Amino acid sequence: MIIERAELPITPGQESDFEGQFAIAAPYLREARGCARVSLARGVESSSKYLLLIEWESIEAHHAFTLSEGFDRFRDLVARFFAGKPDTEHFAPLNTVQVSGHPGCRSV
Repeated sequence: MIIERAELPITPGQESDFEGQFAIAAPYLREARGCARVSLARGVESSSKYLLLIEWESIEAHHAFTLSEGFDRFRDLVARFFAGKPDTEHFAPLNTVQVSGHPGCRSV
């Protein structure tokens, strides 16, 4: 499993339009081969910044998606709202990390 983290800078004033277009574009991500989960969050301190997290079965699955028609369609729907280039990285989950403290806080 690989987690893709993308910070998406959106042109101020276009956040609502971006969110609407993302809802239309998201199925291209969710239906991609190797995509396990997609989530989008809006910045609290920076309301024009969004965090896109995508769980992929492998880095190869992500790379294959970037060469697909689905990626082109996704990008065509949302890229016009970008105020700059998204900052993207990939992460491998650590199953050994344990979270302690409050009983409501569990390891992920």
